[in-house]
Amino acid sequence: MRASHHEPAGPSERAKDIAARVEAFVRDVIVPYERDPRCGSHGPSEDLVHEMRAKARAAGVLTPHILAGGDHLTQVETAYVLRHSGLSPLGPVAVNTAAPDEGNMYLLGKVGSDAQKERFLKQLVEGRARSAFFMTEPATDGGAGSDPSMMKTVCRLDGNHWVINGKKTFITGAEGAKVGIVMAKSDDGACMFLVDLPDPAIRIDRVLNTIDSSMPGGHAEITIDNLRVPADQMLGNSGEGFKYAQIRLSPARLSHCMRWLGACTRANEIATDYACRREAFGRLLVDHEGVGFMLAENLIDLKQAELMIDWCASILDSGSLGTAESSMAKVAVSEALMRIADRCVQVMGGMGVSGDTIVEQVFREVRAFRIYDGPTEVHKWSLAKKIKRDWKNARPV
Repeated sequence: MRASHHEPAGPSERAKDIAARVEAFVRDVIVPYERDPRCGSHGPSEDLVHEMRAKARAAGVLTPHILAGGDHLTQVETAYVLRHSGLSPLGPVAVNTAAPDEGNMYLLGKVGSDAQKERFLKQLVEGRARSAFFMTEPATDGGAGSDPSMMKTVCRLDGNHWVINGKKTFITGAEGAKVGIVMAKSDDGACMFLVDLPDPAIRIDRVLNTIDSSMPGGHAEITIDNLRVPADQMLGNSGEGFKYAQIRLSPARLSHCMRWLGACTRANEIATDYACRREAFGRLLVDHEGVGFMLAENLIDLKQAELMIDWCASILDSGSLGTAESSMAKVAVSEALMRIADRCVQVMGGMGVSGDTIVEQVFREVRAFRIYDGPTEVHKWSLAKKIKRDWKNARPV
């Protein structure tokens, strides 16, 4: 496979400096907010988001992966920085590296016009607004989920406006968002539109109660009823929405891996500290083989996840889209992080299932991550199809 020829580069000095400042800020300033009552079942409140971002802005670590002038760090550098931002579940929100904003900023930077960047992207980069990506649709209506080609939301041109109708679900951060990217299907195929939020034509029917709780606004069910969008707010060209989705989703899957690697690193720190302090049956927990071996396995999985992320990031930096590689990384890393989070809970016993540390939250978040941005099984199926295509194109054995 072509990817095997790319060796991941280590983080640059620039990335190390940024990551060090981000880590210090997250550990010293943001970790204490983890017990803030404004952290609810649907994520941190808007008031808390603004408060944390104001402190990140003052510390010079807001949106650290996008440099002055709009240039992005490389994917390898971004991997290093986002991993450190994820050391608290609140870290990515505070420093503006969280989903869906990070992926939406990346997409707008790649596809948006100058006018669209000035109007929509600038406020996201400055951390003054949050965004939402309206793609997933209700399964009960037979809409697009893991298979975007099943999209039911439609758009039609009416003069110099597009009119959009449909339903969406699991729209992360829709409640409280100021910028929306809406996917709909025209006669040409899938399209994307930039919209100002809130808009009376985009109705939040309910915010779902889900296993995770780190993302502001939670995940909403949406009805879009005759939404009128000026033609110049179409992102790119009509019919090319799926292509733009891949531009966004391949790096975004990897960014999820980066952030949750940071969270699992911290969970493992907490579990290790507990095991090295707590005694049972006459000795420290860590000295019991069953516990010590779990922590050893965590170190192995953490390192393998880190290497997989860096390898995939190097593919993206090489100019390849890296769809297959991002699928491999999503599967390998999400499954490894689930094992790590599960072992951390097990090592800590009753403490591991309580809210006294972030370990139980990390377990919940990573369990959801195995589904979000494509379930493990969908990515394996995609890879299996690639294996078959490659076999057909290969010379006979």
